[in-house]
Amino acid sequence: MRPWTFVHVTDIHVGSPRSYRFQPAFNENWQTARRQIVEIQPDLLLVGGDLTRDGSLHRFELEAIKADLDALPFPCYVVPGNMDTGNKHTDVSGARPGRDDVSLNLRSEHLAQFSEVFGPAWWSVVHKEVRFSGFCDMVAGSGLPEEEALWRWMEAQREEPRARHHVWMMHSPLFTESLHEPNYDIRDPEQYVDWYFGIDEPARSRIMEVFKATGAEIVLSGHVHCRKAHEAEGIRFDIGPSTAFPQWGDRWADGDPALGFLRCDVTEQGIERRFAPLAACSTAEGYGPGGHPRPDQRDYSLAWEK
Repeated sequence: MRPWTFVHVTDIHVGSPRSYRFQPAFNENWQTARRQIVEIQPDLLLVGGDLTRDGSLHRFELEAIKADLDALPFPCYVVPGNMDTGNKHTDVSGARPGRDDVSLNLRSEHLAQFSEVFGPAWWSVVHKEVRFSGFCDMVAGSGLPEEEALWRWMEAQREEPRARHHVWMMHSPLFTESLHEPNYDIRDPEQYVDWYFGIDEPARSRIMEVFKATGAEIVLSGHVHCRKAHEAEGIRFDIGPSTAFPQWGDRWADGDPALGFLRCDVTEQGIERRFAPLAACSTAEGYGPGGHPRPDQRDYSLAWEK
């Protein structure tokens, strides 16, 4: 077979000066990454969620990045991130002061909005003997009406024809430390971040069983903004870097918060992934709060474009 390349980029957080907050550095970093990716001339691009800064609130942000991706000279396959549709579900708010976690839950209308712009929130395609499958992991364990449809689709993947390789993509890591880690307590300040980044049981095990049954070789994720590789039961779990901003750089001794993306080269020997750092990181300054501000902290009078 002739070698070919695909790219995985995640957490690009492209925003808008029409919003209550805007960091032009995020947008400029994405444009730098975009140019670098075009120079690579990959067969396809995988975008692992958090395409937008606040797409769950602003449909126009989803539409803007969709138009930008559509203009690329190769196909793009995306999954939503929590900033595009809403966070993993919780019945109680956690230990972060000023954050109302329950109000941040993924909602059906946000998932529908994302799908109206980008298409189905779970999909599977085959390209040159590699099957690529992606899904919205925030639905798992949510109790939303869409969860039953997700599980039906996941189980149906067991029956799909096997390809030479199978690459799965989700936004959140399946786990942050180990496959059999406990469910973290959102109410414990020491555990909040681990809760926020990972997938709870029993959804975690159910997803893992599908991965194994479908011959998964690589699982790509993001959300953490720090590059880290794990291995569990013969599957490689790659948490990809962000292009927007670094985070959690002190979580793992071998974690790397440097901005960039993953280049994956497919050869007769397998799939080799390499980190591609951003050629330049913007220092442009913007305005507005970070994190997950409450509605009363969203001051649209700050917007540069009205």
